[in-house]
Amino acid sequence: MSEQTPQYTMTTYYMGFLKKGPLWTSEATPEVIAIHEGHMANIRRMAALGKLIVAGPFLDDGDLRGVLVFCTASQEEAEALVAEDPAIMAERFTVEIHPWLMPKEVWANPGK
Repeated sequence: MSEQTPQYTMTTYYMGFLKKGPLWTSEATPEVIAIHEGHMANIRRMAALGKLIVAGPFLDDGDLRGVLVFCTASQEEAEALVAEDPAIMAERFTVEIHPWLMPKEVWANPGK
């Protein structure tokens, strides 16, 4: 009995790297807390729209602060969504977005 080679549908996603911005601080001031709450609300909003499929922080204390993976029609759409983020607008973070080619089926089978 021969095994079939898995078939994959390659799709372009857009991967964003959040970096410390020019106004980054690790202090937990009321202003920073409010900006972070707005940042998290924006992440939930993008996910609810079905445009953001993965997001999370990096756990070290480097310049890279987190990753975002978008399922949008274009890089410009992903950039427009993230431009509305309060942490980007406040320059706590900057973002760099790159097109990323990946099999669509990977998201359908998490953990396998």
